[in-house]
Amino acid sequence: MLNKPAEMICHSRTIKFSANISIPDIVEAIQDMRQDHIILESSNTYEKSVGTANVRGRYSIIGLDLDESTRFEYTSGSHQMVQIDPQYGSNIPKLSSKDTRIFGGIWAFLAQHLNARRVAEGNQGSPFWGGFMGYTTYEMGLEGIDVKFKDRKGRRQRRPDLCFAWVERSLVVDHVKNLIYLQQLAPRASTASVKSWIDRVSAKLEPALSPIPCIHQPTSTEGFHPLVISTAPPKNPEYESKVLACQSSIRAGDSYELCLTDQTTIVLQHLPSPSQPQAWTLYKTLRQRQPAPFGSYLHLGTATLVSSSPERFLKWDETGKCELRPMKGTVRKSPEVSTLEQATALLDIPKEKAENLMIVDLVRHDLHGVCGSGNVSVPRLMVVEEYKSVFQMISVVQGQIPPLHSPEMKKYLPNTEIENAERTKHTGLDVLAASLPPGSMTGAPKKRSCEILQEIEGGKERSLYSGVVGYMDVRGRGDWSVTIRCMFKWDDEDSIQATEEGEVETETWHVGAGGAVTALSTPVGEREEMLTKLSGTLGLFR
Repeated sequence: MLNKPAEMICHSRTIKFSANISIPDIVEAIQDMRQDHIILESSNTYEKSVGTANVRGRYSIIGLDLDESTRFEYTSGSHQMVQIDPQYGSNIPKLSSKDTRIFGGIWAFLAQHLNARRVAEGNQGSPFWGGFMGYTTYEMGLEGIDVKFKDRKGRRQRRPDLCFAWVERSLVVDHVKNLIYLQQLAPRASTASVKSWIDRVSAKLEPALSPIPCIHQPTSTEGFHPLVISTAPPKNPEYESKVLACQSSIRAGDSYELCLTDQTTIVLQHLPSPSQPQAWTLYKTLRQRQPAPFGSYLHLGTATLVSSSPERFLKWDETGKCELRPMKGTVRKSPEVSTLEQATALLDIPKEKAENLMIVDLVRHDLHGVCGSGNVSVPRLMVVEEYKSVFQMISVVQGQIPPLHSPEMKKYLPNTEIENAERTKHTGLDVLAASLPPGSMTGAPKKRSCEILQEIEGGKERSLYSGVVGYMDVRGRGDWSVTIRCMFKWDDEDSIQATEEGEVETETWHVGAGGAVTALSTPVGEREEMLTKLSGTLGLFR
């Protein structure tokens, strides 16, 4: 077991703002953009004319001072958790490794770490007090369902499939109440040092809190044109042949539905900047063009993610109430399809409804394994929602993790038994582990579908695409989005290439897209759906 650290509380200060604020302006005012970052942003929160409250996120969450935070990295199949601790006064972090089998596996290790650092006191209005923030890849989910992944020349051995930072300082924006929460996890007696830190950050924030006309019309990315060296999109005939291969497996009875994906690779000239990386400018451009309730910018270790995801994967609270929002069925906005009514009519067909229903059943199965019989419900089924550039069909599946003992029973149990039960009971973390990879990105049944997709997709690594990004906090809550409508890169693919102008530094970005193939699919229709999802992110490079 891990040693229990000193008892902590979440110190917090509330700052009121009176107008729309720019999350990028806030980040740039208080952070060094060349360092690690985790930003979970509701970039469409001000689009009151688009959709309902369900399609607009309420909070934006920024992890602060990540260079001073401990980071945990895990590569699927390795059984080794690498802990990376900053060493004050040195640029070289301290690395240590733990065999996760000692703790019962990677998820049990994380659960013990989090449980030993539970915090009961903090700002009740804030959804996040501190804790783990980061990502898991699609391949991390494959390990959990025992699907073997083909290693390609050892490259995966150098890339984490799970990377979490332990965040003790954070900033949360409540876009509904127009409030900012500056927060730090620290012992109760650290009030003076916490106040000093909050004072410094508050002073840096002041310029960013001045009123701006509209959050979606900033000038910071005007004139930005990334220099594209090469683009390698999926080939139409090959993608259509993969659709036919999926349907062959479906007709054979091996799967009901297969979520086929492919990736476009884009090589950009690296444009050095003294103040901010090119990835940050790409994110700011994407959030303007394709605002979404679960946008994110993440630079953590060797990975960089730029996402404008519309899909929440999983959310849970401290009482054990869980909610998943699988998204299946997409119609792109156009002059011919511009209203919710028109999109609903287009999606009200057996193929689209079958896609959504099968994923709902898969998600119900995942939840049932943790929550138990009678504790899973579907309050919303196959509802079409409106977003900035598309219409999406979603369902909502909820579960309740039952308590181990009722309040009445606890009266008769010894405290040691209650404490042991609390340490071992199911939490939202168990639901997260049981639900990966996201069902909306696999097919049904999940394990067999993933095995088939490994063959049809040629063993390509999906990586951060089809994974999840989010947090689980010290109060026992979590919120994760599916990394779709995104692009990502790994530092180990940065290189120097020869061009007509001479040798240039390059960075390689990956953009994934796909769709669910059923017996009613057509190769051309699936290819067009994949290109529709691809076009929003690829628009950055046109």
